[in-house]
Amino acid sequence: MVMSAKLLDGETLAAKIREGLQEEIKTLRSSGRIPHLSAIQVGENPASRVYINQQRKSCEEMDIKYELRELPATITKQELLEVIRGLNEDTLVKGIILEMPLPANLNAREIQIQISPDKDVEGVHPLNMGKLVYGTYFIGPCTSLGAMELLKSTGISLKGMEAVVVGHSEIVGKPLALLLLQSPTESPTVTVCHIATRDLAFHTRRADILIVAVGKPNLITADMIKEGAVIIDIGINRVPVRDASGNPVLDERGKPKMKIVGDVEFERAKEKCSYITPVPGGVGPMTVAMLLRNVVECTKMARG
Repeated sequence: MVMSAKLLDGETLAAKIREGLQEEIKTLRSSGRIPHLSAIQVGENPASRVYINQQRKSCEEMDIKYELRELPATITKQELLEVIRGLNEDTLVKGIILEMPLPANLNAREIQIQISPDKDVEGVHPLNMGKLVYGTYFIGPCTSLGAMELLKSTGISLKGMEAVVVGHSEIVGKPLALLLLQSPTESPTVTVCHIATRDLAFHTRRADILIVAVGKPNLITADMIKEGAVIIDIGINRVPVRDASGNPVLDERGKPKMKIVGDVEFERAKEKCSYITPVPGGVGPMTVAMLLRNVVECTKMARG
């Protein structure tokens, strides 16, 4: 039987979340607490610039103060840590985000750990990750939180289900597994797959909930999906647009046209699963919404 999956629309859900956050921001501002996000950009990176522009636009729309510290790629580790120390001590700054990637001479993990956990809007500080393990978190990695909100929006009970996470990064796969296991009685059984998994299809075919965050187009084909599964596709990949004969379509400059796709073979998968996130328009907008939520949560906590 051919199914027609329901699309998990991240744009619509993100808009609802922002609407709720606007009321919280009004309340915070009326009491003199101004949500204030400070971003640090080291060197120049076109992809990072796109995300920065999204951050700035979203913050302006939500009445969150946004400032960007643009630093040279030649900055030393100690100089960068001095900038972070200053932001940590600035009581007006409620959230700090370190834009990725950093220049090769800087270790991202060593730098991120110096951001105050109370201002860590990306939820990647070891203290915040530890709270995720204990289930006492108030902020968490934005993409993982966004994926969970989309999953919750289906209204499906996860109790006893088989959930498979493909990808085990510190900011997506690992925290997602922890989020899925938050409930002591209502959690699914979680399997985490990665590059060393011997038979990926064996695991994905058992998944009632399949979450993929690898960055490899068409990694998950339709024959690897269980009938009626819920699919959360977090992958973002740029691939050439091709014509009916499989040849690349060229733009007016003679260069291949590109499009954004996920890690799942979308067109065939949507005929087999019950819910699926589109790429783009699925988890992406939710990542930004969760960043805004984390800024609001950090602002609320800063009252103490």
